[in-house]
Amino acid sequence: MRMTNKEKISTVPTTLSFTALGQALMESFSDGVAVFDPYGRLLYANEHARRMAGIEGDFANQRADTLRPRLLALGGRATPLRSGPTSLGEAVFVPRGDQAKTLADRERQAIVETLHGTSGKLAETARRLGISRTTLWRRLKAYGLKPENGGSGPAGGNSGGRG
Repeated sequence: MRMTNKEKISTVPTTLSFTALGQALMESFSDGVAVFDPYGRLLYANEHARRMAGIEGDFANQRADTLRPRLLALGGRATPLRSGPTSLGEAVFVPRGDQAKTLADRERQAIVETLHGTSGKLAETARRLGISRTTLWRRLKAYGLKPENGGSGPAGGNSGGRG
């Protein structure tokens, strides 16, 4: 005997909710996280996931059949949630769009962030990155970056003045 859609809907239990602690935990993730119950209803999405997927308003109106493909298209990774043999639903993790994708992108990002953190001081930047100043200069040139302190080259460390 097949169930009608109306019978299926009536057998779906009420939506669960996250506690304040659970919400705080979800918001602490740097990636976007959306959690679906076993029936495909969105239980919670942190701010990054809501922004990336355009989720607005009440979560109860969001269904996995429309939202899940959108999250996966953004590079999301679906992970089943289980307790022993029991399915608890699914979590979809969406990486931040501003994260570097390749090793070279990550290296460039680390150099830029460290330069910013040292106010453009090349010797300090190289020290923090664990590379020589010459290597830092080569990387700056390779990535088309210009030092903020006005240094003129690997041998020109004194041209920008000390400080």
